[in-house]
Amino acid sequence: MTDTAQSGRARWVALGVLGIASFLDGLDANIVTVALPSIQRDMEIGFASAQWTMAGYALAFSMFLITGGRLGDVFGAKRVFMTGVALFTVASALCGLAVSPGMLIAGRFTQGFMAALMLPQVMAVIVRTFDRKEWALAAGLVGGLLSLGSIGGPLLGGLLTDLDLMGLGWRTVFFVNVPIGILALILGARSLPSFRADERPQLDMPGVVLLTAASLSLMFPLVQGREQGWPAWMFVVLAASVPLFLAFVVHERRRQAKNGSALVPPTLFRHRSFSAGLVVTLLAFTGITSFSFVLTYHLQFGLGWSVGDTALAIAAWPLGIVATFQLGWRFGATRERLFVAAGALIMALSSLAAIGVVHTQGAGLTWPYVAGTAFLMGLGMGLSTPILATAVLGDLPPEDAGAGSGVVNAATQFGAAIGIAVVGAVLFGLVGPDTAGTAAARAADFSSAVSLTLWYNVAAFLLTAALAPLLPRSKPADAEAGPAGKAERTDLTAGGLVPDPA
Repeated sequence: MTDTAQSGRARWVALGVLGIASFLDGLDANIVTVALPSIQRDMEIGFASAQWTMAGYALAFSMFLITGGRLGDVFGAKRVFMTGVALFTVASALCGLAVSPGMLIAGRFTQGFMAALMLPQVMAVIVRTFDRKEWALAAGLVGGLLSLGSIGGPLLGGLLTDLDLMGLGWRTVFFVNVPIGILALILGARSLPSFRADERPQLDMPGVVLLTAASLSLMFPLVQGREQGWPAWMFVVLAASVPLFLAFVVHERRRQAKNGSALVPPTLFRHRSFSAGLVVTLLAFTGITSFSFVLTYHLQFGLGWSVGDTALAIAAWPLGIVATFQLGWRFGATRERLFVAAGALIMALSSLAAIGVVHTQGAGLTWPYVAGTAFLMGLGMGLSTPILATAVLGDLPPEDAGAGSGVVNAATQFGAAIGIAVVGAVLFGLVGPDTAGTAAARAADFSSAVSLTLWYNVAAFLLTAALAPLLPRSKPADAEAGPAGKAERTDLTAGGLVPDPA
């Protein structure tokens, strides 16, 4: 047992607290998906602000995730975790109380930053609280709660919005976090162990600033450009992202050579399979998240579906994930290339099917067509995403696995944010600012725009499948000390858990 390991009930209570935090992250990354059109109508905000409401969380999480892990080593995992939970709860309340788009977007960014404080501490606490032989079980339980929040978020968000509890409407999707967060704080104060890493790393704050500036320079024009009419300075800001990313790369190399404290160790990219795997991850998640975004807007803005009807139709998505998740998890560990490629092709087929039914059915699109395409998307996700992180990390030496996992998780979230920005710019650019007019005209406009926009998703998934052969070659299960050994190496890393499947 480790030096700070606990015994009896306390450590399982601590694990429950970690699970609650993971559930909250998975939930809030996705709970606004179905409720977003209602938020936009109620607050009378533009499409760009709606995009920021969803993408802001993922962007903030991706930019701060690795730094959050380092802060836990410097100040102690319990202190940083509890700070993250407390401020995440406050940010959730502020989102629910928002009276302006700026307040709502700021709350969403804060939620993402605080989630990036919470999640990296999960595995740090587990390895100090449980025996080594129990790590995989503990990580699996926590990861299961994260996945539950992820796949259940859109359905819960839709149902809460439709129920309109106490006349709060969409605001309940944020207020629901408050009692859960308070419970986590009370239990965490009593059960979580206090410790710091044996070696306190230096914080690469210049790296954080450069990465943040580069990311925002890329994202801001993609989200705001259409609404602002694409003035010349927008293109200047967009172009500036290239030298900023290059400056970040140069800085990381110098920092690593100087004291080994780079935010993103350049040594990771000496492995071609890791670099290619990051591209695969980015592409896959730009398509996954943006697919639900486009579908939700079409059903509610284009066809006038209720939030509840939309949520029930999209609920077929997690059912598809459940149908193939175990297949991917059990048999994909030694066939990573095959399963990632197969899953991506099925997701491309789902996008093609969505294009077909939206184009042919028009305003007459019904529940079975939507549920069928969503279920097919889930089937592809269940085959590929459970083992995608394993595939990307497959060729890294053990000493780089922790840093590599953090980068992969950050790439997952950044891909989600980019997907929403790109697809949102295309969709809303095609639809135009005028969403009024007759229901038939609005349905026709959205059907045409959605049919064209979803070709991005088809291309993203086809490229994912085409690049899958660049992932590490499959290895026999016993080459990784058995299935349990491989799971341990992949899941128990500084980045937290495997990438969010939804």
